[in-house]
Amino acid sequence: MPPSSSRGVSRLLKLCLFATGCAGIVAEFVLCTLATYFLGNAVLQWTLMMSLMLFAMGLGSHLSRYLGANLLDTFTVLEFSLSLLCASAAAAAYALSPFLNNVGLVIYPFGIAIGLLIGMEIPLITRVNAGYEELRVNISSVMEKDYYGALLGGLFFAFVALPYLGLSYTPVILGTVNFGVASLFLFRFRSLLRAPRLLSGAWAVVGAGLVSLFFLAEPIVLFGEQALYKDTVILVKQTPYQRLVLTRWRNNYWLYINGNEQFSSYDEERYHEPLVHPALALRGNQEEVLVLGGGDGLALREILKYSAVKKVTLVDLDPEMTTLAASHPIFVQLNNNALSDPRVTIVNVDAFAFLQDTNNLFDTVIIDLPDP
Repeated sequence: MPPSSSRGVSRLLKLCLFATGCAGIVAEFVLCTLATYFLGNAVLQWTLMMSLMLFAMGLGSHLSRYLGANLLDTFTVLEFSLSLLCASAAAAAYALSPFLNNVGLVIYPFGIAIGLLIGMEIPLITRVNAGYEELRVNISSVMEKDYYGALLGGLFFAFVALPYLGLSYTPVILGTVNFGVASLFLFRFRSLLRAPRLLSGAWAVVGAGLVSLFFLAEPIVLFGEQALYKDTVILVKQTPYQRLVLTRWRNNYWLYINGNEQFSSYDEERYHEPLVHPALALRGNQEEVLVLGGGDGLALREILKYSAVKKVTLVDLDPEMTTLAASHPIFVQLNNNALSDPRVTIVNVDAFAFLQDTNNLFDTVIIDLPDP
């Protein structure tokens, strides 16, 4: 093969690895997020899932040494397999959640299987690329592209995928990336493949599966979401920070954040009244009040009952939460439209960062944050 052609093939291989590196890290984050939603304890779930996937990647890297022939065919099959696993992980977890006591029985095997296949990718591409670059350049450039892809994947997950695509469509996008890489191998290197017809059949089947998942993912996720709660789910919103779920039973409402109950309209006054009134009743001067958290506006409702309060600063990290509390009819009814009161200023930053940066003095501080 001419040198220019060799360089082109090598660049193509590394471009594919960049794409799979991007998809791989997002797949890990999706599974960590799923484990947190279903099983709780974010630190524990992220630690376990990341550790298991990294272990599986190491095991996959080890097993790749036994794949001695037909490397292009093997890599193409690998990408088709990853495409299906990544695309269906969330749908499988939500679909099976009503029938299992522990959804970890679905999520963790998916994590191990995906990690195993991801671990095979780099060694296989390195061996294929060995015919086009010398060893020191080959290894460094292959690893470089994979890590660069991981950076892009992390940024994509944090700022685009989770807040805007959610767990319904992000996995399908991941599957599409791996499917695209497999398709590129299938058609670009078709003359070098040992079983092009078989792989073409796999291309058609996997493509049809991805299209089906694109249309079925949202209904499946909503079905599984409803199964998590005994009351009717009437609102689901994924924000960059958390997943908000509002449920209803008769005339009462419950707000859940990442699966944890935040309040019930049935008895929330038992929490918010003792939170606010003793503090304000004890203070001689109560003109300026600071609320840390409390984005639902329920503590704010109690504070605004005091005519002596002239200004309230509410600091809540998530702008989607305060927007819901200020505009959604149910929240507005529950908090008496507290967030639209002219005395209220809403600041959407982390409460600890706000305290470090502010020079203001407050007469009373109300901390309405989740339990540690």
